[in-house]
Amino acid sequence: MSTHAGAPRPVTRSHPEPAEPLVGRDREAARLLHTLDPSAAEPLLLLLGDVGMGRSALLDRVVRAATTDAARVLRAAGSESESSLAFAALHQLLRPVSAEVDDLPGRQRAALYGAFGTGPIPADADPMLIGVAVLSLLSALAERGRVLVVLDDAQWFDRASLDALSFAARRLAGEPVTMLVAARTGDHLPGFDHHIPTLTLGPLDDAAAGHLLDLQPRRPTGRTRARILAQADGNPLALAELARTAGAPDAAAGPPAGGPLPLTEHLERLFAARLRDLPSATAQAVLLLAAMDTVDSAIAAPATLPGPEDAAVWGPAERAGLIRNTGRGVRFGHPLARSAVYHAAPVEARRAAHRTLAEALRDEPDRRAWHLAAASTPPDAAVSAELERTADRARRRGGHAAAAEALHRAAHLAPREDGARLLVEAAAAAALTGDLPWVEELTAEVRARTDDASLLARAAGQLGRLATLTVRHTVVFARLADAAEESAPTRPGTALDLVACAAVVRFYCGEDTQRRRVRDVLAGIPDDASWLRVWIRAVSDPFDNRAELLSLLPRLATQARRRPDRLTAFAVMAWLLDETPQAVRAFDEAFDHWGVRGPLPEGLGGAAAWSYVEVGRWGRAREACARSGALGARAGLDHAVACAAAVDATILAYQGDPAAARIRAEEALALIDPVESRSVAVYARRALGAAALAEGAHEEAYHRLRAVFTADGEPVHYHAAYPALADLAAAAVRTGRRDEVAGIVERAAHTLGADASPRLRALIERARGLLADAEDAEPYFRAALADPESAHRPFERAQTLLDFAEWLRRRRRIAEARVPLAEALETFRRLGARPWIERARAEARAAGLDVTDAAPDALAELSPQQQQIIRLAARGLTNREIGERLFLSPRTVGSHLYRSFPKLAVTTRSQLRDLIDDAHATPDRRG
Repeated sequence: MSTHAGAPRPVTRSHPEPAEPLVGRDREAARLLHTLDPSAAEPLLLLLGDVGMGRSALLDRVVRAATTDAARVLRAAGSESESSLAFAALHQLLRPVSAEVDDLPGRQRAALYGAFGTGPIPADADPMLIGVAVLSLLSALAERGRVLVVLDDAQWFDRASLDALSFAARRLAGEPVTMLVAARTGDHLPGFDHHIPTLTLGPLDDAAAGHLLDLQPRRPTGRTRARILAQADGNPLALAELARTAGAPDAAAGPPAGGPLPLTEHLERLFAARLRDLPSATAQAVLLLAAMDTVDSAIAAPATLPGPEDAAVWGPAERAGLIRNTGRGVRFGHPLARSAVYHAAPVEARRAAHRTLAEALRDEPDRRAWHLAAASTPPDAAVSAELERTADRARRRGGHAAAAEALHRAAHLAPREDGARLLVEAAAAAALTGDLPWVEELTAEVRARTDDASLLARAAGQLGRLATLTVRHTVVFARLADAAEESAPTRPGTALDLVACAAVVRFYCGEDTQRRRVRDVLAGIPDDASWLRVWIRAVSDPFDNRAELLSLLPRLATQARRRPDRLTAFAVMAWLLDETPQAVRAFDEAFDHWGVRGPLPEGLGGAAAWSYVEVGRWGRAREACARSGALGARAGLDHAVACAAAVDATILAYQGDPAAARIRAEEALALIDPVESRSVAVYARRALGAAALAEGAHEEAYHRLRAVFTADGEPVHYHAAYPALADLAAAAVRTGRRDEVAGIVERAAHTLGADASPRLRALIERARGLLADAEDAEPYFRAALADPESAHRPFERAQTLLDFAEWLRRRRRIAEARVPLAEALETFRRLGARPWIERARAEARAAGLDVTDAAPDALAELSPQQQQIIRLAARGLTNREIGERLFLSPRTVGSHLYRSFPKLAVTTRSQLRDLIDDAHATPDRRG
């Protein structure tokens, strides 16, 4: 990793300045310093404050304390001009530990090198791998001692760096790593804006403000002092700079009068006023310094700036309070000083500075392109082309936000006929960040710039695909349906794409009027044999002529295997039609063989995870949840995070961790509006019902599961609600509500009719068996177990077997009960469904079966996550490989293994394979 170690004059701060008085911030400093305590419960803290409130000074205090305690400090400061360069902030942060980056596993090391542009971009680049690499690196550094990560002015970090750092930050629990993130109040920090401990800096009180004025070289008094205190309003930087201005020899009038201008603008004017008396050489040098980016300085500074020892040039700027000369280099005393210097310069002088820097950066094409753009006036086709190439490099590294910004600027520099195309490409790149308002802005620019139907259609498609992943389902659906209807007569292909997006929103929302609207719009599009038309039908109404949809699956499967980008779409269709084995095979092929790894969550609302849950591959399902949830959090897509949390909650309930299941389900519900996102609301309530059943809390289970259906018995969601029928019946039996639920079950059976899948028919028959009078139940249970395909859904089949066995035993047909009981118990053990294991064991003992536990049942003592880690370790995966798959640090994985080994009575990893083979031989070893 290139560090430019030989550069003689870095101009950015890598170490804290000598300590200056920190007035009125004792409480805030104490809280920040407490984060360094190994017992602190806050490995991550967000420090917010307006300009001049002292964020950087407080961070300096913490850095000095950490350095004194021999902690490893990594620090990066955001720069507004670098916010368009993918991974610039992360590169700055990790440059001091380049040797440790070299020690990362091959894929992680290659991902970082590719991101920084210091190595080839891996062909199988996974956008999540960079975050995993950062997490692994911090964990490895922490093995040698405490680590402090300081991110200052994070509001100016590029989006790709924020994504990687926020990913790692959310997984630091248990690591001796502290991350402090400082940003301006009110600025949006993707990934750092949800449920993070926050310390906000307010104004200094009157006493502290007065004390700070007393410490200034020229202590203001009298009316001038009162005016400074009033105008500064407790802002430390304003107090110091207004005092400096008032104390200057030519400042008899005191500080500038107050007025409607924001304080930031007042301060910038103060700094800018000091430029007037600078020698021309000094003014030119500070302008170049202001135009320069952080990493530029190592290359461009030696070629363009005087050395820090040149007092004739730098002395006047330092005496004016604009810069600080530390001996190691020159830097601005405050970002506002840099901003003031830059914006106070004439436009042509700024362009000349950028041209000078571009010439010095010929070997840094991306930075050179941005400097050329700053020096250009439109149209400039050559610079536009440079920016387009920069965007392509950023996109291949996973820097989609940087690519969108480069394309946006390229569009404004391009000739008009090419600008609209570049705006569409910018919208496509922005869509991959999950920032819907940004995509909407770019799409509006496309509409304002061109009437080209194909470009307008492409822009609408980008907006539609992203919009499906947001929580604004009602609004988004209406927009998509209207746009599709408008496009249908002249652009049927575009219309079909838009209806496909609308169908996805229809699935998430579950509003029945949307089904009718999809059908009506689809009818207005010229008919064809497109797979997309089948997809729309399957997603929006899978139980409308299911037999016809099934008949089309073989042809669609063949097409999908020739087009791997369609594999997940085919898998989703198969899952919706309850052809889960086909869905799982397609998901496996998409994820394992083709390596489908996009920057946004794959599939439809957790379809992959639900498919793995249904076939009993719960470990694989949790992996899918971890990835989808991480991608959703990275892109700020709450709906995707909620989908993953709801599936994860269900698995936790099945595995016997109802407390964790409730937490995850409530997380899902907190992220969505249950009316806007009926699918997630139903999944979360099903999970809460499963958690209650796991504890034997049948009254709670009934109320949770009853909420999956309306007061008159209709499903709240046309696909997600029906699988709850049997569990609702089980809760109803134990709470005396048979008649009410029997009506719901029969209504569902009538509504579905011949379009009910074998799976739903089995669940309905199980529900009927539970609700029937004792003498009438047997045919229903046998019907529920009759379909041989039920073996592909082992948990649901085992539940029915257990219900049937209990019924047989109560009818004193104990010998007959033993066969289904034994099968059910074996399945529950294989799956690790602890509450159902205990229930089946109790029933088996009552039936006279030998239920002596084998030694490997020790797995039941582990948490679900520990079980998942043990199974992966038994397959030979290293801690780092397990961490990559589950998005955990290697240290966290090792900690789980360390705590699990004594419970399993093993001492080495090699013993795990035999343990798992003996106790939990799953239908699919990857489970």
